[in-house]
Amino acid sequence: MNYLLLIIAFRYLQTHEQTKLVYPEWRSTFFKCLIAGCVLLVLQITAHSLDYLLTWVSHAASLYVVYAAYTQKEFSPLRNFVYSFIPLVIIYILQDFTKLVAPIFYDSYEAWYETAELFAWIWLVAQFVINRKQRKALEIERIKAAQQELQFKQSQKLKDALEIQVAERTAEITAQKEALEKTLDELKATQSQLIQSEKMASLGELTAGIAHEIQNPLNFVTNFSELNKELLEELKGELEKGDLEEIRLIVSDIEGNEDKIIHHGKRADAIVKGMLQHSRSSTGAKEPTNINELADEYLRLSYHGLRAKDKSFNASMETDFDQTVGKVNVVSQEIGRVILNLVNNAFYAVSEKKRQLTDMGDSELADSYKPTVWISTKRTAKGVEIKVKDNGTGMPEEVKDKIFQPFFTTKPTGLGTGLGLSLSYDIVKVHGGKLTVTSQNGGVESGENSWTEFLIFIPEKNQNA
Repeated sequence: MNYLLLIIAFRYLQTHEQTKLVYPEWRSTFFKCLIAGCVLLVLQITAHSLDYLLTWVSHAASLYVVYAAYTQKEFSPLRNFVYSFIPLVIIYILQDFTKLVAPIFYDSYEAWYETAELFAWIWLVAQFVINRKQRKALEIERIKAAQQELQFKQSQKLKDALEIQVAERTAEITAQKEALEKTLDELKATQSQLIQSEKMASLGELTAGIAHEIQNPLNFVTNFSELNKELLEELKGELEKGDLEEIRLIVSDIEGNEDKIIHHGKRADAIVKGMLQHSRSSTGAKEPTNINELADEYLRLSYHGLRAKDKSFNASMETDFDQTVGKVNVVSQEIGRVILNLVNNAFYAVSEKKRQLTDMGDSELADSYKPTVWISTKRTAKGVEIKVKDNGTGMPEEVKDKIFQPFFTTKPTGLGTGLGLSLSYDIVKVHGGKLTVTSQNGGVESGENSWTEFLIFIPEKNQNA
């Protein structure tokens, strides 16, 4: 039995992958020991007089295998194997030791030894079955590891391809930016010429129109470029993780943003050409427009635009869109400009109130104030309503009476032209609707008692049947 243990142990180590790869140097020494064990086995078979001596030599060899498996790193693959054979080794050693020192006792309890031997064999078979299943599981894990390594190599190739695409897209964005800067320079030069030849009223209208028209696509280009920059940072992280599904989603988002950048770049080019051709009198064609999507788009655009200028700016945005509004026949660019104007003013109001509370030195009051801007849509029997509300500083009555007048502004010099609300009022009026304001000014410390709400009403005749 002990020689069988040695032979199986050698074969187990010989076929063990870890031993082959990490410890190939142990095998020559162990093979010599095995040959010696086989010689002793032959001697035991041929020379019966040496039975006891050779039996205890084999016991010693078996114990050495057990010792080596648990103490020497080279033989660590034998541990599970030895664990299966230990009961048999111990029983055989006890049998031979009892025969040697107490033969009468052994004869009396020989049946007990045989029963123990039977259970040891059962244990051995059970452990071999378990080990076989474990080796299969390890083989499956090894295959999975190989597959993961293959996927990693494939992801590396994909990474290289994506880096090339990113470099190309970056070059395109840079070229578009330079073209827009050149266009903006041309726009400023043309504007200077118009200032000297036009009346103040028409000049103010033209300047405001140009500023608003060119600012919208420029904001789109800037914001989507910043979003792409963030997506590229996420893409680098996902490339390291090798998450192909997430990589595909990010690349898809980048492609979508690139399409929007190109679209709004063309919009800016068309605006400049229109201005150069003195064709600003055209209001554009009305088309069915999803008001909910338009309002949500310009709300997010305004927020991210302000965040890009001032990283400390923060406010909550809440929306309540009536899904029955559907599509409305409007000039989406013009109505979008009105919504953007109102939302920008709302964010400025809540930001200004936050600043005033902070300057007062009342940190508890400043912390309790939650700047919030609400935007909602609603279908009524007569048309569609779009509301923009904030819990900012509010307006006194004398200000409400003047806010739609051209060049009137409550903002500091350089922060407002005084034309935004005036142009917004005219745009809504051209659509046959109304732009009204309701406000309450309860003072800086009044909390929710100060608010402002603008209402855009578009009549039923603009609805898409």
